[in-house]
Amino acid sequence: MKKIEIYTDGACRGNPGPGGWGALLRYGDHQRELFGGEADTTNNRMELTAAIRALQALKEPCEVDLTTDSEYVRKGISEWLPAWKARNWRTSDRKPVKNADLWKLLEQAAAPHLVRWHWVKGHSGHEENELADQLANRGIDSLKELPEGQPE
Repeated sequence: MKKIEIYTDGACRGNPGPGGWGALLRYGDHQRELFGGEADTTNNRMELTAAIRALQALKEPCEVDLTTDSEYVRKGISEWLPAWKARNWRTSDRKPVKNADLWKLLEQAAAPHLVRWHWVKGHSGHEENELADQLANRGIDSLKELPEGQPE
């Protein structure tokens, strides 16, 4: 099974507002950069999207070390998800889970892989996290390059 390192980040200018996601995938000496953006979103949705898109980019089951600066993503997938599912996508105070659509996609994207979820403090000089942040901001900047009225 291939061992892959993934570093993800999401960004938003305004929350909600225009947002971007970025991911750095590394396999041995090979590196791949992914990014994208949405015109009206939240930071948490972009953090989730970065992890989803990175995992979806893998073409076969892999052993993955996924590093994020989002405790929301790391704790959500590794701690909170089973309870949300047991309560039919409700929080402990019976409110609908925010971003349930993306949590379901993340669970599905992670399923074929052996994923270890790691957290790193954002904007602390961690080289790969800084690169993922730059990619997320490129995702936002790419929105400006679209012709008016064009979906991304």
